[in-house]
Formats: sequence, structure tokens, C-alpha cells
Amino acid sequence: MTTHRSRPARTAGSYLVLTVLALVFVAPIAYLVIGSFKPSSEVIDGVGGFVPRDLSLDNYTGMLGRFSSPATGYFADFFLTSLLVTTGVVLLGLLVNSMAAYSLARLRWGGRDAVMLGVVALTILPFEAIAVPLFYALNEHRNTYYIQILPFVASAFSIYLFYSFFIGLPKEIEEAARLDGAGVWRTYLRIIVPMSKPVFATVAILSFLTTWGSFLWPVMMVDQPQKRPLPLAIAVFQGQPPYDWGQIFAFGVLMVLPVLVVFLLFQRWFVQSLASSGLKG
Repeated sequence: MTTHRSRPARTAGSYLVLTVLALVFVAPIAYLVIGSFKPSSEVIDGVGGFVPRDLSLDNYTGMLGRFSSPATGYFADFFLTSLLVTTGVVLLGLLVNSMAAYSLARLRWGGRDAVMLGVVALTILPFEAIAVPLFYALNEHRNTYYIQILPFVASAFSIYLFYSFFIGLPKEIEEAARLDGAGVWRTYLRIIVPMSKPVFATVAILSFLTTWGSFLWPVMMVDQPQKRPLPLAIAVFQGQPPYDWGQIFAFGVLMVLPVLVVFLLFQRWFVQSLASSGLKG
């Protein structure tokens, strides 16, 4: 009886904790969105910043108006650069990293274990450790789109995620496909890829988040306004007078919005991937 009676209390406690956690995570986004519509003098106002009053689109029009020449760059160029770079890294990364992981998980070739050990070791190596040597090696390719893409296509962490998922797939399905005459490529494209939507969605989301918010490499390799991605552009914008927090918040909203859209589109497979990983563990 005691257990039966305590179950609703535990459920209510769980919902209370989850609600508090949700509010903690949502509060900064709400503060950002509300502040982007308020006059600059009322944006940084502590708890009062959550109160929606005197709302207008002036911050958005003012912010876009400040990017109106080749010297300052154009917001559309910043957005296009981030979109092209992020799309390139995500799509090429899904192809390259999934193929590398499949070869490590399923194919037999000399040195495979050593390569896998190297992949695991590289997952703990931060980009900052190789940024300076990479800068000197690729300095002649500054202010291009491809230099913002190519260094980040291959990812040890993405390879490890794909490998962890592929190694858990039943081999019987692949063996049946080979008995039907399917080769390695056909098995990978027709069998493995359709079965691996959750891990593809997970890697796509993580790659998108990492690349969309990338700052260090653009700072080192881009000095032309036309080739600036959004993180570099908002950093430059924030440091230029006149300082207008309402416009900075408006820039932030336009920068965060695509991230929310991508996550909402892929969240079902992302959650499914996390759930399946938990079950395997």
C-alpha cells in the first residue's frame, strides 16, 4: 500500500524536477527572443527583461541596416556563408565518416585495429592543438569557402559514433544480402544506410551545431566581410559602436533560429538513437 500511494508522489516530483530543468534551459532563449523586440535601454534589465513591453521590429531593421555596404558586409552574405559551410561539412562528413566507420566495423583489412585505436585517440584531441600548424599549412587559402569546410569533414568523434552503431547491427542481414549477390557498396547503400537513420541524424545534428557555432577557425582564416560566417560577424558587430543590445539580441535570434529548426526536424531520430544506445549499454 505504501508503495502504491508513493507512486503518484514520485511521478509528481519527477514532473516538477523536469519542469524546473526545462525552465532553466528555456529561460535564456526566451530572454533573447523577448529582448530582441524591446528597446535597447530595456533589454539588460535583470528579471524585468522577461517582461514583454514596448515590442517592435526596430532592432531587426536597425541591425540589418547597419550591414549595408561592402565594408561592413551584408547579413545575407554572413548567413549564406554559414549555410554553405555547415551544409558542406555535414553532408560530406556523413558520407566520409560513415564509410570509414563501416570499413572499420565490418571489413577485414590489415592495420584496422591500429587505425581504430588512432580514431579513439583523436577523439580526445582538441582542435586548438592543431589550429596553429593548420593555419600555417593552409594560409594561402584564406578567405575561401572550401577552407572553412575541408578541415572539418573527417571527424574522429563522428567515426566513433557511426562505428558504435554499425557494430551493433545484426550481421545476418548483411550475410543474407551477400547471398543474394549484393556487393559491399550495395550492402552499405541499400541495407546499412536505411537501418542507420538514428545515428545519421545524431551525427548530422552534432556536426551542424559544432560547425554553425565555429569561431576560432574563421577568426584565423577569414578577414573579408563577404566571407564571414555568422559567429565571426556577430563578434565583430558586438565590438563596434554604437553598442545596441537590442540589435545584438536580434542578430542572436536570427543566428539561433536555424539551429532550432534543424533540431526539430531531426529530433525524433536523435532521441531514437539515444534510446537505442541506452538499451545496448
